[in-house]
Amino acid sequence: MIDIHSHLLPSIDDGAQTIDDSIVLAKIAVSKGMTHSVITPHIHPGRYDNDKKSIQKAFDCLQKALIKEKIPLKIAYAAEVRISVEMMALIAEQKIPFLGRFEEQDIILLEFPHSHILPGSEKLISWLKKRNIRPIIAHPERNKEIQAEISKVVPLLEAGCFLQVTAGSLVGRFGEKSQKVARQLVERHWADFVASDAHNIKHRPPDLSEAYQYLCTRYDENMAKDLLVHNPWALVKDKFN
Repeated sequence: MIDIHSHLLPSIDDGAQTIDDSIVLAKIAVSKGMTHSVITPHIHPGRYDNDKKSIQKAFDCLQKALIKEKIPLKIAYAAEVRISVEMMALIAEQKIPFLGRFEEQDIILLEFPHSHILPGSEKLISWLKKRNIRPIIAHPERNKEIQAEISKVVPLLEAGCFLQVTAGSLVGRFGEKSQKVARQLVERHWADFVASDAHNIKHRPPDLSEAYQYLCTRYDENMAKDLLVHNPWALVKDKFN
């Protein structure tokens, strides 16, 4: 399986805090059937002021550790970018690493606040599209406004956004509301990807296997492979060549 959203890099955001944490998380990922992981630290102006330079430094540290420990997890990096006016300048200055390429477009992993859909979001998405950048909306099922009314994602879909559901949401790790919406997004074929959004060992581990099994049982293995293997690989394969 291929993970396109995780926080395994050490000491860079609210994910792994030490390189030892990162190593343990990587071992868990492999044990759960993960082969490739694009690690996506937060870029959240004023909170996590990361950019390509800081992410590259943490990535190099982890890459060396994985080689030393002989952990067979292939990694690359991108970022989870909080939607904001500030992100426009970061993109213009080429400080944001994109998640991948699809149909000749750069792909950005975009995060909304958990409480609501930020006013003006559609204008920012339009600004991205004019620059040949297509957003993937991270964990929409955990957004309280979408939980209250799932149709709130329709304008995002109509604007051409992809949706990435969290694996843990499908199996109830984030509560009943998130689980219900995650399953509805899959049921309606609105979800394009399932990813771990892994942060730590206990509460948010890098485990895609439970979601894979759920999808196989509820639907079929073809759907599970599309959401956890084929669709992710179509986006990120160039990062591993």
